[in-house]
Amino acid sequence: MCTNSSSIATILAALMLAGPALAADPGVAVPPAKAAQSAPAPAKAAAPQPLRKALPAERAAAERLDPLARAAFWSHETDVDPMDAEAGVRLAVALRQLGRYDEADAAATKVTTLHPENVEAILEIARARISERQGFYAIQPLKQASRLAPKDWRPFSLLGVALEQSQRPGEALEAYNHALVLSPENPAVLSNLAMFHAAKGERAEAEALLRRAVVRPDATVQVRQNLALVIGLEGKLDEAEQLIREDLPPAVASANLAYLKSLQPAAAAPLTQAAAKSVAPAPAGSKVVPIKQP
Repeated sequence: MCTNSSSIATILAALMLAGPALAADPGVAVPPAKAAQSAPAPAKAAAPQPLRKALPAERAAAERLDPLARAAFWSHETDVDPMDAEAGVRLAVALRQLGRYDEADAAATKVTTLHPENVEAILEIARARISERQGFYAIQPLKQASRLAPKDWRPFSLLGVALEQSQRPGEALEAYNHALVLSPENPAVLSNLAMFHAAKGERAEAEALLRRAVVRPDATVQVRQNLALVIGLEGKLDEAEQLIREDLPPAVASANLAYLKSLQPAAAAPLTQAAAKSVAPAPAGSKVVPIKQP
């Protein structure tokens, strides 16, 4: 009896030790429980990290990037929070600066869908359309912005540009003058009004307004280059060259000066973007065509 028991125990032990070898034999079926034990456990997938909005300091740093990088940054921010009006407006600005006007319009319009009274988004819609020389379609948004922010000069200055593009000069002049009432001696408005006069051939008025604008501490490169354009067309090329070289790289400055010299025979004609471009194509990077500002 004892001998049989020990024999049976020996056989059972041998079978238990043979288990792994049997499992490796493709001709031998392995019970499900055994197969589960022999298969390695799958690696546990890492939990996806939730998207987070950028911190204020990160947003401020993003505004110092080039337009392409800014567009990518603000596009990510709108993905994180589609209700974020600031991100939507900043994205529209970057896209407009890249020349992607339809996309800029769409980004700003999305903001106004969620925030109908967001003035910054409405202004970006208008800027995108004006940049495409579709000023007629910017008039209604700008009138809405002027109602929402009646003391803000920007809707009225932009409205002047939109009305000019729509060939409504009397209304454009009224809009510019109202912007100046709201923000006296504002260099952007003075520059826009100056180019309005230049387009009508009133270069003396344009020069006077631009000289008032350039002495302001917040005058931009565009204001100075508009003055260079006007006085250059009046034959004051030495002073125009000084202004041009102050702001532009040597190659672009030389190209602009050559362009201005080519316009001298037509200097008595009214200054319009169409007329200026018809005389000679503006060089790449040139700023000699009239520049309107928001």
